[in-house]
Amino acid sequence: MNFSHTIVRKISKSFVNGLTTVDLGKPDYEKAFEQHSNYIDALKQCGVKVTVLEADERFPDSTFVEDTAILTEKCAIITNPGAESRNGEIVEMREVLSNFYSEIESILEPGTLDGGDVMQVDNHFYIGLSNRTNEEGASQLKEILEKYDYSATIVPVEKFFHFKTGISYIGDNTLVLAGEFIDNELFRDFNKIIVNEEEEYAANCIRINDYVIIPKRYEETKKKITAAGYSVIEVEMSEFIKQDGGLTCLSLRF
Repeated sequence: MNFSHTIVRKISKSFVNGLTTVDLGKPDYEKAFEQHSNYIDALKQCGVKVTVLEADERFPDSTFVEDTAILTEKCAIITNPGAESRNGEIVEMREVLSNFYSEIESILEPGTLDGGDVMQVDNHFYIGLSNRTNEEGASQLKEILEKYDYSATIVPVEKFFHFKTGISYIGDNTLVLAGEFIDNELFRDFNKIIVNEEEEYAANCIRINDYVIIPKRYEETKKKITAAGYSVIEVEMSEFIKQDGGLTCLSLRF
C-alpha cells in the first residue's frame, strides 16, 4: 500500500452532465470543484506527488481517472471502459503513463474493463464482472497480469455498480467490505471491517502509505477503521456520489 505518485484530472464543467445510475440530483460544479481540490490536498497529506491533468470538456466523466488504467509495479494496462462515451479518455492517459512506464498493455475489443472493477491485494488481483467489465475484458486482464507473474481471480458483481463500490483493501490482510461481499467465501481469510447497509458508500476508501482516506459523514465506518489502528483522513464527496463516483475513482496510484 506504499505509493509515491498519483494522477488526477480536474473536473470539467460538463461533469454535471455525466453518466449516472442514481437519482440524487444534479451535481453542483462549484462544490464538486472544491471537493476535488480537497481530495488532492488529502493525497498530498499522504506523502505522494500528485500529477494534475487539465479538465477535458469532451468527456464529462473523465475526472474518474481510475477507470482508464490498471497500474502495477511492473506495467501499466490501459483499459477499454464499458461506457462507449468514455472510450476516448484512454488516448491521453496512454500518453501520460508513457512518462512513467516502459511496459504498457491494453484491453482490446470485444473486451471491456473499468479500473473500478479491479482490486489489488499484494501480488493478487480481484477482477469484478459488472455492467462495465465483461468476461472477455476480465479474461484479457487476467492473462496480462499472469504474464508479469501476478495472479488473478474473477468475481461476479451482482448489486454494486463497480466491484470496488463495495470493497476495499487497506493493507495488513484487511478488507473494508459491504453487502454481497461480506459472506463471500473468496474473502473468508481476511480481517474484515464490515460496513452496514446505511453506510455502504464508505466501503470505497483508499489506503495510501500511513493513511486511509474515507468519505465524510460515515461515522460508524470511521470508528471501525480507526479502532482497527488506522489513521483516517475524511473528504467530502457529496457531489461525486451523484455521479456514481467514489474515492478510488478520482485517482490512479502507483
